[in-house]
Amino acid sequence: MPLFLQRMVTHFMFATGIENSNPTIQGGTYRQDELAKCGHYQHWQTDFDLVEQLGIHFLRYGPPIHTTFLGAGKYDWSFVDLTFGELRKRDIVPIVDLCHFGVPDWIGNFQNPDFPALFADYAHAFARRFPWVQLYTPVNEMYVCAEFSALYGWWNEQLRTDTAFVNALKHIVKANVLAMSAILEVRPNALFIQSESSEYFHAENPAAIKPAEILNAKRFLSLDLNYGRRVDSEMYEYLMDNGMTRDEYHFFMGHNLKQYCIMGNDYYQTNEHRVSADGSTRASGEVFGYHVITTQYHDRYRLPVMHTETNLWQGPNGDEAVNWLWKEWANVLRVRNDGVPMVGFTWYSLIDQVDWDSALRENNGTVNPLGLCDLNRQIRPVGQAYKQLIDDWRQVLPAQSVCLEVPIVRPSESEQPWAYQKQKEAKVARQNVTNTVSKTNQPDA
Repeated sequence: MPLFLQRMVTHFMFATGIENSNPTIQGGTYRQDELAKCGHYQHWQTDFDLVEQLGIHFLRYGPPIHTTFLGAGKYDWSFVDLTFGELRKRDIVPIVDLCHFGVPDWIGNFQNPDFPALFADYAHAFARRFPWVQLYTPVNEMYVCAEFSALYGWWNEQLRTDTAFVNALKHIVKANVLAMSAILEVRPNALFIQSESSEYFHAENPAAIKPAEILNAKRFLSLDLNYGRRVDSEMYEYLMDNGMTRDEYHFFMGHNLKQYCIMGNDYYQTNEHRVSADGSTRASGEVFGYHVITTQYHDRYRLPVMHTETNLWQGPNGDEAVNWLWKEWANVLRVRNDGVPMVGFTWYSLIDQVDWDSALRENNGTVNPLGLCDLNRQIRPVGQAYKQLIDDWRQVLPAQSVCLEVPIVRPSESEQPWAYQKQKEAKVARQNVTNTVSKTNQPDA
């Protein structure tokens, strides 16, 4: 095996995350800052201690965009320098989440057409300040962000029209694409783990088949645009009828960065829906499960896959979350055994969350016992079970196939000569791809 592969992290990525959602509600007058509600600003060192105690090396984590990104070209890195400096010192690999359902007040909301370019500048500035960071989720759950903000009227702009939804979606996905390009300028071997909600819509009777088909096509819109895949004809009409221009659509088809991507599939009990004849939906609970739905997504995009979010309340019996962990893990193994390149698994989040029982629509201060640890920073039974699962499987999974492992440079090794050499090689490879695409697009090619 080449020396650089021996040095790179090639293990399956067992991860958790620190919840950092920050949408606004109440007409933009109140921000649901989960880092504040969960006590992370006060206990961030203890939180990192817990990550280590649980035997976890990968952490979905991001700076609070609303207090870091102060204006065009203006940043306050004070808290970010502290936390990311500590992650590097501890050799914890961050999967950096730069936008998690909210934007700074001065940007407004996702209807702002300036958001994509401004966000790309922010991503570029972050990458320059923290060049040792390799893994990114530029915008978390793009589809959910657009849907909750501009179709359901819950967050940020709080609009409820298809036109507003398409407007938000195109801005969010364009921001994600431009951010990937901006990060690659700084870190040519960056990898992007695009966490997105995996959904399925079940028709409850024959009259509901058509509306269910439309919703099952619509669920792919964010990833289709992000990966430069042509959308279904019915979805193309939907986008055009609701404000997307042909030039805007062609932007997505011409900016395919799929080769740098790992598809992140999030799955919760709430991800499957029953559809009525009038197109209305309600929760169906788990019907197909992660195995079936993730396989659908993989068949469409053919990318390596990471299970990037799941959780369940601890429950009155005390073992509901533990049982769900084992069920999701069994699904991951089944997907992998079917030949899908699974590269990671995530229990989200490290610490209990607050007010997600109302999808962050209300500021009630209700604690949701979903974490590996509670808000007192005590490890829950599911945390102990996840630690044991990692101990049991960490050395088994990598031996199954070297080809399915991800070449990640640990923070502690990011300044090694061989790591710089890998960046140079990635930069050359990217330039070669760019030249090939440019030549292919010549009129006489």
